[in-house]
Amino acid sequence: MNASWWKNRRVVVTGGAGFLGANLCHALAALGARVTAIDAMFEEGGANPRNLDGAGVMLVRGDLRDMELHSLCKDTEVLFNLAAQTSHMGGQKDPVADININAVSQVRLIQVMREAAPTARVVHASTRQFYGRPLYLPVNEMHPVNPPDANGVSKWAGEQYWLLESRVHHRPVVSLRLTNCYGPRLRIRDAKQTFLGIWVRRLLENEPFEVWGGAQLRDLAYVDDVTNAFLMAAESADKPEVNGQVFNLGGAPPVSLLELAELVIAANGGQGSFGTKEFPADRAPIDIGSYHADDHAFRHATGWAPKISLDEGLRLTLDWYRERLPDYL
Repeated sequence: MNASWWKNRRVVVTGGAGFLGANLCHALAALGARVTAIDAMFEEGGANPRNLDGAGVMLVRGDLRDMELHSLCKDTEVLFNLAAQTSHMGGQKDPVADININAVSQVRLIQVMREAAPTARVVHASTRQFYGRPLYLPVNEMHPVNPPDANGVSKWAGEQYWLLESRVHHRPVVSLRLTNCYGPRLRIRDAKQTFLGIWVRRLLENEPFEVWGGAQLRDLAYVDDVTNAFLMAAESADKPEVNGQVFNLGGAPPVSLLELAELVIAANGGQGSFGTKEFPADRAPIDIGSYHADDHAFRHATGWAPKISLDEGLRLTLDWYRERLPDYL
């Protein structure tokens, strides 16, 4: 990562008060970038106003579907596009709202950016979700796309609109398909952002947590490593091997959910317990089973590699929330 590259750059982060967006805002501000965070602050989403405490960035509350965007995007040099509806069950219950947030609003943002910032680099936050149940492991970028739910369809559409913008209008665009991310500023009040969030809450409240299934494999990525990946993707977005590409982004070596449960208890000083149960009937049809990413393409193209081990990341996460728990419940 080239720290000096970011000095005084005009940067917009959509979804900037959410988990990944806020961590990115903190990192960008520390590098000297001029950052505007845009967030709709949906109650059911991952945004939390405390996420930006001390960041020194401008937060604009607004919905990409209908807010005035031109003045906010004018002369932007880098857009980190993290605004999305990420709830699997939310997408199933209201697929019209889901596609409006994840696809229609993206088209609107693209049109504004053509006028206000035609040369800006774009890093789009995508997901491994729309691969569906893997046909093989690890999953590389050539794996067929087979979304398991409405949210996967809408996220796929949003990504494809941005890639079309790169092909047709030659904008530097990179899409990162993320695995399960965790760390400070994650939504932990429930499991709407990721299952690990509610595990963290239960541990810190001295309550048992639930493991659904248990044999599924996951490769978890600590948020600092993910933040560095976004920064390096933006810096490299004009390179032929990066521009217009999609990349899987993984993290630590895969572990089963049962192994992860034991690891998070160990990271809590050995304090805590859990029970196992089968997947609820309404969620079982959209469960993808085991997943872990082959992210060699991104590592080769940018030089990125995760630095935080799973053990260390879990400990850092618990320590961070231990001092701030009331702000995230």
